[in-house]
Amino acid sequence: MATPMLAPSLSSRGSEGELLGSSPSLQQVRNAIQMVARTDAAVLIQGETGTGKELVAKAVHRESLRYLGPFVKLNCAAMPAGLLESELFGHERGAFTGACTQTTGRFQLAHKGTLFLDEIGDLPLELQPKLLRVLQEQEFERLGSSRTIRVDVRVIAATNQNLCEMVEERRFRADLFYRLNVFPIVVPPLRDRQEDIPVLVRHFVRNFARRMNKEISHIPEEVLALFKLYDWPGNIRELQNCLERAVILSSGPVLQLRHGELKPLVQTKTPSAARTLADAEREHITETLRQVQGVVGGRDGAAARLGVARTTLLYRMQKLGITTLK
Repeated sequence: MATPMLAPSLSSRGSEGELLGSSPSLQQVRNAIQMVARTDAAVLIQGETGTGKELVAKAVHRESLRYLGPFVKLNCAAMPAGLLESELFGHERGAFTGACTQTTGRFQLAHKGTLFLDEIGDLPLELQPKLLRVLQEQEFERLGSSRTIRVDVRVIAATNQNLCEMVEERRFRADLFYRLNVFPIVVPPLRDRQEDIPVLVRHFVRNFARRMNKEISHIPEEVLALFKLYDWPGNIRELQNCLERAVILSSGPVLQLRHGELKPLVQTKTPSAARTLADAEREHITETLRQVQGVVGGRDGAAARLGVARTTLLYRMQKLGITTLK
């Protein structure tokens, strides 16, 4: 059986940091980027974890009239709520215990450019009115200061959560949601763009092989077929990690996978009884909790593995009735 050679170049966005693939669903994303990029409209990027929402945000900035300005990013779920306000708006010396120097916030750093707010669904409720004011008025005050600072910033937000549901449950302000959701872009999960998998595989294998000083020139067709059968719940990030392991394991010119990895890939697509989305989510969360022995928070906890905030995971566990591990 013939094996496909690695493509020497990728015609469908093969450069590092660009969107890879030519599927209809990804082309819709590209079309949306082209339509909104040269405006100053707020963009809300929605999609599952690992789908490449930050790449979409960078593409909007790169195609915009602000491309010469800074692209500043902040993950709203990556720091305590008490520090988030300072990160966004900055603080004066002495504004709080430990504030030894004046600090410039992300909004000021992004002046004349783009501010990317990832995991916007984890922004604390008490900070949401302040963000809304900056979006409306393009002005703010540093913590500990009464001086108003005006900025010219385009905001792009991203989330893997259902903000409409959060608004209904009063966990996210409706006025802020409408201000952020001027132009929504939905990034498709990898299972909805299977035709892009060979291109992604070749791209990641080529990059990992180069970094590890290896020469891998063949990818077996059966490997590509197995990858197409898998649902990839972790999306492109999961595919990337799988391929990095494969390159590490490959000692010759042919890409090799551990046989232990192939069996679960096939089993995930075997026919089974119909399940609801809630059933699938409950099963995925429960299995992750088992793997980490019930630890929810922390660097190695279930929330980190699932790519969500600890509070979000606790809420989903409560809603899905996950109370004990069996």
